[in-house]
Amino acid sequence: MNWIKTEFPGLCVLEPKIFKDDRGFFFESYSEKIFSENGESYTFIQDNHAKNSDPNTIRGLHFQKPPYAQTKLVRVIRGAIYDVVVDLRKSSPTFKKWYGIELNSLQHNQLLVPKGFAHGYLVLKPETEVLYKVDQVYNPESESGIIWNDPELSIDWFVNSPILSPKDSKLGLLKESIDIFE
Repeated sequence: MNWIKTEFPGLCVLEPKIFKDDRGFFFESYSEKIFSENGESYTFIQDNHAKNSDPNTIRGLHFQKPPYAQTKLVRVIRGAIYDVVVDLRKSSPTFKKWYGIELNSLQHNQLLVPKGFAHGYLVLKPETEVLYKVDQVYNPESESGIIWNDPELSIDWFVNSPILSPKDSKLGLLKESIDIFE
């Protein structure tokens, strides 16, 4: 597995080594050994699976407040997304900056998102399915988020009128979330 560190501390792109033949393909999507060799150690306790029927759907930007903050390992098993994270860690050199990457089922690339990031994605293809591991349980009382089109962030989502859930259309601004993570 190719482990690519981004300029954001702890945020990494993982590219698997894919073995293909006339039957199909095989790859390791997670290896505790490879994480350890790259100085990372998480105990993932839950897998989440989301199906997204329509392109131009945005989910997020979501996060859980401490002590229920989650590290996520995100991958697409069908279709494609534009995955976006925002660094909410005040002590980080990339505080209040965002990072975006296409994740898709052809490359099988993944994004490791540490605690302290808001996370969301734009669906690029119909019937896209996203699978992600988390290292903390879901806690409804600690759930929070940032509105997709926050003017302070100026994220280029490549869409002007996305499909949003009622909950996501009412998320707050970044400035309301900046004192949550150290």
